[in-house]
Amino acid sequence: ALAALGGIEAFIRPGERVAIKPNCAWDRTPEQAANTDPELVAELVRQCLAAGAAAVVVADNSCHDPGRVFARSGIEAAARQAGAATAHQRSAGTTTLDLGGTLLGPWEVLEPIAAADRVINVPVVKHHSLSRATLGMKNWMGAIVGRRANLHQRIAQSSAELGAAFRPTLTVIDATRVLTGGGPTGGSLALVRADDRVAVATDPVAAEAWGATVLGLVPAELPHLAIAERLGLGRSDWK
Repeated sequence: ALAALGGIEAFIRPGERVAIKPNCAWDRTPEQAANTDPELVAELVRQCLAAGAAAVVVADNSCHDPGRVFARSGIEAAARQAGAATAHQRSAGTTTLDLGGTLLGPWEVLEPIAAADRVINVPVVKHHSLSRATLGMKNWMGAIVGRRANLHQRIAQSSAELGAAFRPTLTVIDATRVLTGGGPTGGSLALVRADDRVAVATDPVAAEAWGATVLGLVPAELPHLAIAERLGLGRSDWK
């Protein structure tokens, strides 16, 4: 997928600091598909370092205890073995940034993400009980620290505005294992479907729309996509 876009070297320059933002929110094993696949995270780390990145950090603000989440998800071990550092809300500081929008404004953002030269968003495709799907834009909730629960009251608007605030160098959609129900926390292996697919995009809206199709949804069923298009973030017609 990267080769079709010119390889990671088309996006990562020697000496740059790279932040990789997986979904690393839940105290679940890789097989339960509630978090991004650790091997995908590790491969992105290896690719970035091979392109000459000065440093790579894998960062997220976990919902469950971050120490347990990073360990049980397999992401901490995989990332570190590949040569990256890891960071979460208990191990890293924050920087206040004005994220703009009608709902966001000033927020505390994880310092490793705020300070990075390049950011790669690596969400897992999964069902969500409120928004129907967790994909790339909602994944940015893990970049901020604070009263995130308030953003769920207008989840479509907040997801789109997060997409506008955090514009990644690449969006890598993890559909290796897909959580088809019981999201976002998951737990039941009966709700996990092995798809073994990955999509890479420079257009985060196109990436989001493709991820929706993996769950059997069309873009019109995810209101935040229309908002994201109006904000000029990309096109939902991914084909």
